Amino acid sequence: MHRALAIISGALAVILVLLILLWNWDWFVPLVNRRASAALHRPVTIAHLHVRLGLTTTVAVDDLQIHQPEGFESEKELFASAKKATVAVNVWHYITHKGLEVPLIALDTPKGDIVALANGRNNYTFTDPNAKPEPASPQQSTPLPKIGTVTITDGDIRVAMAKLKTDMHVLLHTTPAKGDQDGTIVVDLKGRYAQAPISGHIVGGSLLTLTNSTRPYPIDARLENGPTYVTLRGSVDDPLHFKGTKLVLHFAGPDMSLLYALTGIPIPQTPSYSISGNLDYTAAHIRFTNFAGKMGSSDIGGTIAVDPQTKPITVDANLHSHNVDLKDLGGFIGAKPGHEESKKAATSDRILPSTPINVPKLNSVNAHLVYKGDHIENKDMPLDDIVADIVVQDGAITINKLNFAVGNGTLGLSGALDPVANGQFKTHFKVDVSRLSIQRLMKATETFKGEGTLGGHITLAATGNSIASLLGHGDGGVTLVVDHGGDVSALLPDLMGLKVGSAILSALGIPQRSDLKCFIADMPLRQGILSTNSLLLMTNNTRTLGGGTVNLRNETLDYHVTTRSTSFNILSFPGRVNISGPIKSPTIMPGAEIIGRAAATAGLAIAFPPAALLPTIQFGVGKGSACEDALGQANANPAAGIKPGSTTGAGAATVQPNAPASQPQGKKLSRKQIHSVWKERLKQN
Repeated sequence: MHRALAIISGALAVILVLLILLWNWDWFVPLVNRRASAALHRPVTIAHLHVRLGLTTTVAVDDLQIHQPEGFESEKELFASAKKATVAVNVWHYITHKGLEVPLIALDTPKGDIVALANGRNNYTFTDPNAKPEPASPQQSTPLPKIGTVTITDGDIRVAMAKLKTDMHVLLHTTPAKGDQDGTIVVDLKGRYAQAPISGHIVGGSLLTLTNSTRPYPIDARLENGPTYVTLRGSVDDPLHFKGTKLVLHFAGPDMSLLYALTGIPIPQTPSYSISGNLDYTAAHIRFTNFAGKMGSSDIGGTIAVDPQTKPITVDANLHSHNVDLKDLGGFIGAKPGHEESKKAATSDRILPSTPINVPKLNSVNAHLVYKGDHIENKDMPLDDIVADIVVQDGAITINKLNFAVGNGTLGLSGALDPVANGQFKTHFKVDVSRLSIQRLMKATETFKGEGTLGGHITLAATGNSIASLLGHGDGGVTLVVDHGGDVSALLPDLMGLKVGSAILSALGIPQRSDLKCFIADMPLRQGILSTNSLLLMTNNTRTLGGGTVNLRNETLDYHVTTRSTSFNILSFPGRVNISGPIKSPTIMPGAEIIGRAAATAGLAIAFPPAALLPTIQFGVGKGSACEDALGQANANPAAGIKPGSTTGAGAATVQPNAPASQPQGKKLSRKQIHSVWKERLKQN
């Protein structure tokens, strides 16, 4: 019995020795290939398997090849490969429930080919394409493994994303630790991202420091995407738990709208910019704080907070400028930033801009923007400062506040733009003008020296895609008041922006350098046509009333004005003056009564401003103004016997005392004859 046991023991010992001497882990290669292929749902092969057993077990494979999944066979490269991959695992820690510890990961010449197609399919989702979807089960958080040394040699990963219009290579390798300096991971980018060339160089700390919360993780990154330049430098105390960020982010480029590809945040077009600030992040927010820089000729600073977990993402921006040029903000109101738009407008036959309102991809973000500009630097703009509060929600823009200060007065705008079909916007706006200094408004002309105040309201509700189309199809109205405007011959032509302004005043017979006491315009807008409820221009010795329409669809005028004396001085004033044609260059023609009262055409109703405008006058220019007094005079004591609602010319004209009961009828004159008589009459005035 003892002899038999000895023989068996000896045989087992011989077998064990033979196994040790002849053992080859490659025997398990077919098993590894089958198991790995089944787990990854694509063919996986290794050439050799090496295992070194112990409390810390090391497993290495040679010539690792992971093939493309089904549907991606046309790709020229393997999904992933490596000449050699080595992983060491602390088995003792794992079986004693101390967590997973991986002291070593080493990859020799790893390569990858990550692809996402335009139809949404990709090659990096490791699921069975033929499997039925299973109901989602609650996921339990798994502690991250403790990773030691990571060594990567000559890594090259291609990333091709059709929807992002991206095809680039990510080249990476690690450097070993030297003395007190930790090792690093170095990443270089080259290729195309968002259809633009991309290059980058990123140096980060080793992955060992990434999981070590007691040692800050350093990062130094430089990125160029087309003309956009980005740098990120600093450290993060605990990057895996979003704590202790000390990062400085710098952006520079010709246009902030190009940042959409890098940030996912739609920004309107801007002039060139350079901005630096602190980057901070938590599990719920990314914050760009205390940033400052230049945008065009304006300075810009503030804080931007982004919540990337919402759909769409949420952005909260609080921005501030000490000195701002409004042309730099043109993109934020749908115009081209800079000076290009003004140059085009100067050469156009039209006054109203027809450029489509260009807003960014509003459906991709919900945003709240608060902006304050302390000082507006623009000699063409009499505005002092700007305050804005704007909300973007589900593609719609709500302007809670867009206020400008002009001296002691304010210009305030509120409204909304709601996108509808075919690139159109359904809009409603209200503009409140309160006590604006005429001298400040006319500062750019450097010719007007008077005083005065402008006030009133403008409303608009319309659907369109440009300023021209909105006004050309809009409803609303304009009520404006000018009180004590100074020299009317210097004020109105510049204020109206019409080259023919001086000619109109001359045609009206208003003496040069007359002192403007009051100007009131009350004009409703219906389907793009401004009609006239009231129009009054009152100087120190004249009163001018007007009526007619302004067609904003085709930018034409069909207007008429009449001037009468308000004093006992007998002055020679023309009768009715017709103003018609394009707004930019209208034609001024005499009414029939300048030829002779009997040659007058049909009567024209000219209404004095109603007393209902008194609250608007008091809001716009203050109580006790000349306009308030003029309103009372115009309704109680109309000039030259013209009562509210009466007409000039034949028909309903009131016969003056001591005038002949009738006057001879004049013959109808030709257009050439009218021009000749009109010129002679102007010479007399």
